[in-house]
Amino acid sequence: MTTYQFADLFELVADAVPDRVAIVGDDRRLTFRELDERSNRVANDFIARGLAPGAKVGIDAWNRVEWVEALLGAFKARLVPINVNYRYVAPELRYLFDNADLEALVVERSFTPVVAEALDASPMLREILVLEDGSDADGGVGEPYEPAVEAASPGRPGIERSSDDVYVLYTGGTTGMPKGVMWRHEDLFFAALGGANPGQVPLTSPEGVLERILPEDRRRVCLGLPPLMHGSAQWNLLSTLFQGGQLTLYTSHSFDPREAWSLVERDRCNAISLVGDAMARPLADALDREPDARDLSCLRTIGSGGAIFSAATKRQLLEHFPRLVIIDAFGASETGYNSHQTDPEQGGRFPRNESTDVLDDDLRRVEPGSGVVGRLSRTGHIPLGYFKDEVKTAETFVVDPDGVRWVALGDHATVAADGMIDLLGRGTYCINSGGEKIYPEEVEIALKSHPDVFDVLVVGIPDARFGEKVAAIVQPRPGRTPTLEELSSHCRTLVAAYKVPRHLELVDEISRTASGKADYAWAKGVAGGS
Repeated sequence: MTTYQFADLFELVADAVPDRVAIVGDDRRLTFRELDERSNRVANDFIARGLAPGAKVGIDAWNRVEWVEALLGAFKARLVPINVNYRYVAPELRYLFDNADLEALVVERSFTPVVAEALDASPMLREILVLEDGSDADGGVGEPYEPAVEAASPGRPGIERSSDDVYVLYTGGTTGMPKGVMWRHEDLFFAALGGANPGQVPLTSPEGVLERILPEDRRRVCLGLPPLMHGSAQWNLLSTLFQGGQLTLYTSHSFDPREAWSLVERDRCNAISLVGDAMARPLADALDREPDARDLSCLRTIGSGGAIFSAATKRQLLEHFPRLVIIDAFGASETGYNSHQTDPEQGGRFPRNESTDVLDDDLRRVEPGSGVVGRLSRTGHIPLGYFKDEVKTAETFVVDPDGVRWVALGDHATVAADGMIDLLGRGTYCINSGGEKIYPEEVEIALKSHPDVFDVLVVGIPDARFGEKVAAIVQPRPGRTPTLEELSSHCRTLVAAYKVPRHLELVDEISRTASGKADYAWAKGVAGGS
């Protein structure tokens, strides 16, 4: 019986379009048939090692084809893949390995020394497969991945799967240690992947995925820039595969916009998946410097998940691609896809839909135009909760007075008179200056529209009079040295006076996470905050 379990859905598509290229990374190009066979081998190796359904398998690697093989192989064996942040040091790995009840790990050789340091607190972790990466690092753990996979059977495991099988995504969030968000496969399929075709009529059966496969000449060919250790990248991968599309992985270990554009040209990518301005602005600047260096006429869409584009960056891209569709998608590890918009002049404004709304302190839907600030929330297909954290689950997954279950995070928002949701920002980093609430994202958008600003983060720092004041950490464009007076004057034309920066720090580079998200803890340190 076919289910909404991701391995079942992938196998439906692989049987329908076996000879299409599915995944590209470095010099490897696998068709759906080849990717199916490779992931079968991985699954059969896992099973032979005694990993039972529900066992957790970590993946600790840069973007590469084997990441996808391991992910799909885990699904095929009814195991739970766990995303491991390759930036983690030993104490963080100790926590993750223990919290996730990890039993197996696929890891690049370069990371084996730090993994070896973390094993003393991980008695359940007994199977380690090592991916070769050209490194001579030796943590003294594990066995080579490739010989093990090659020795395993290429046939599909004879396992009956379930739509209730669990997918766990570890998210760092804004405070504390990472938390494992638990989803049923079926719920995540509809909540984060849009039923393989966002915005269209939902599927009524798993086999309906076959109707969403586009013809060869119109299929999605996407360059995936974010690391697969993050949810938005995994969801883009799965959504692309379930449509019979191709994902080209960005595999370099640092972001080079010129290389990214070369991959678009080489593979004739018609879509790019990235994370907000942190990736889009360097791409746009590279085009400004070399507008005619490549044939990029294939590009049709650029979509962001995990961070919102600024209007200034959208305009910069549209100067090079007047017909480009720029998609701002908003969501989180705990909500999947909330909503999206394609207006090039809009930032954090999104339409409400049947599952996404703003709840007030009484867990009631906010009335349009009321001015009430509430929490952005989602109902319907939502996670089961946080793995091994009942307290945080109870705080985040709430039941309204009518008995409807919601996931309500820390994203503050209002509902305008026209029914659009206006995002304000994470309440965690809301700045309180003299009783006025200031959301960093709003000020960041204003600053990014200044011609001397390349990137920026805004935080609150202590102020003797008002409690907190607005501080801007700015990465200027090359050769520019904007002053606090210049930037504050510019902001006054776009936001209320109490929101303008009162403190400025110029830096060589803004620190962001591997996925391109804001590192506000770093910014506070640079600005002199606590």
